Amino acid sequence: MSLVALHEVSVDFGEVRALEGVSLRIERGEVLALVGANGSGKTTLLRVLHGLLRHRGRRELDDFALPQAMVFQRPFLLQLSVLNNLRLALWLARVPRGDWVGRCRAALQRVELEGLQRRPARALSGGQQQRLALARALVRQPRLLFLDEPTANLDPHAKREIEALLASLAADGMTLVMSTHNLGQAKRLATRVVYLEGGRIHADLPTEAFFEGPLAGPAQLFLKGERT
Repeated sequence: MSLVALHEVSVDFGEVRALEGVSLRIERGEVLALVGANGSGKTTLLRVLHGLLRHRGRRELDDFALPQAMVFQRPFLLQLSVLNNLRLALWLARVPRGDWVGRCRAALQRVELEGLQRRPARALSGGQQQRLALARALVRQPRLLFLDEPTANLDPHAKREIEALLASLAADGMTLVMSTHNLGQAKRLATRVVYLEGGRIHADLPTEAFFEGPLAGPAQLFLKGERT
């Protein structure tokens, strides 16, 4: 069974149709990149996949997909220390307190913030804050991780750091689903690319086929830069 499967899912925000008739399966161990212009439905689709939005249609979730976590484009960090931001995530997830020290240590080491655990989270640089947001997701030990534009507004060095971290998570077998405007990033990280426009899926292909194979319709225009 797929980790997550959507069947003819639609989402409306008032009179705006954000998703229309979307069917999609997320398979274990893949890195799926959602691409498309602003307003195409990428973030809405991520939130539906993670179970955050009401929708029409059907969402199926395999037990192996739990636990899961999501890193938002603009993660909200509390006015607490780095360590206490992680502890709060563990408390909300009802993780036994006896596991907190080990989980926090492992997550901070993974994102290379272990020396900054006492620093106020909001005093970190942009790249460090994004790594903390990832650590806050990783303390849950997710098997499935959703990421909304994980390197948006970061400088080139910080982007490379985040990409390297995501690649290492994928190499360890974690399933990743990410939205991105960076086609180079999708090409480097993803095993599969889904192109959305107007709340519909217009292409769903292995990465090499998406970038190198023949495409038709809106997806081809998007790659040519004619869809923004």
